[in-house]
Amino acid sequence: MTLDPEHLVGTSVGPYTVERLIGEGAFAWVFKGHRTDNGTPVALKVLRPVYAGDLQFEARFRSEFEVTSDFDHPNIVRILDVGRDGETTYFAMDYYPDSLAGLLERDGPLKEDEAVDLARGVADALEFAHDAGIIHRDIKVDNILIAEDGRALVADFGIARAVAGYVSATGQSMTIGTPHYLSPEQAQGRQLDGRSDLYALGVTLYKAVTGNVPFSSTDWFELARMHVEDPPEAPRKLRPDISGRLERIILRLLAKHPDDRYQSAAHLITELDEIRSAARSTETFGLDPAAEGVRLDGTR
Repeated sequence: MTLDPEHLVGTSVGPYTVERLIGEGAFAWVFKGHRTDNGTPVALKVLRPVYAGDLQFEARFRSEFEVTSDFDHPNIVRILDVGRDGETTYFAMDYYPDSLAGLLERDGPLKEDEAVDLARGVADALEFAHDAGIIHRDIKVDNILIAEDGRALVADFGIARAVAGYVSATGQSMTIGTPHYLSPEQAQGRQLDGRSDLYALGVTLYKAVTGNVPFSSTDWFELARMHVEDPPEAPRKLRPDISGRLERIILRLLAKHPDDRYQSAAHLITELDEIRSAARSTETFGLDPAAEGVRLDGTR
């Protein structure tokens, strides 16, 4: 198999035609493609050859994605197919052209209501996955895709778990997760539960409203130390217009010890819903109940 992803462009992988490279990760390339028979657009994730050639890694990759392909949730990217074509191991998922990373790069930080809605969608996805016993391990702006209706969808459930299982079985050393989003317990190599994903969501939400991650360094070990030891700068110092309540949510998600964070995505959802309800109440304060159905600008 070629070591150059561009050589796959224009070829067929299983029932799909590869159109163009749209992303690269540590373990796989990501392509825009379509079903050859009917033109349905898809995103194709193809294992890098070094991993596709490792039968144990490839088997774990396929197994994990076969498990998560059963996920049916409006905030989780749907996996359509998992397969192997010759030396190429791939999975196909619904294609979304935009991501939170792209949105932030293009338009800058989100408004508070947009950030709260996004966090609510991701928290819904995490609650569903955690209830199924799946920890994502790599929540970040790149793994949150945006649907045309503005809905946030979490991608790549399964990759980090496949790698974790491989590392455990083989004893090989591999980095699992993205350094800027690692929870303190990930940085220390400790056992993880769903609260690690909530920490990464805190990093994601911090970046969504401030434009920056809370900790930054070009040295991986220094960055890991920061996650474990350093308090993050208060988001309102960087973004004074966000509410104190949203700041408290972000800082609680970023607590160093898992016991000091929200204990589940469901607990976080409760507080996010309270912010949304409070915002709606403020927007409608003083409206005449008899004017129900009339907008603030007087139109219906």
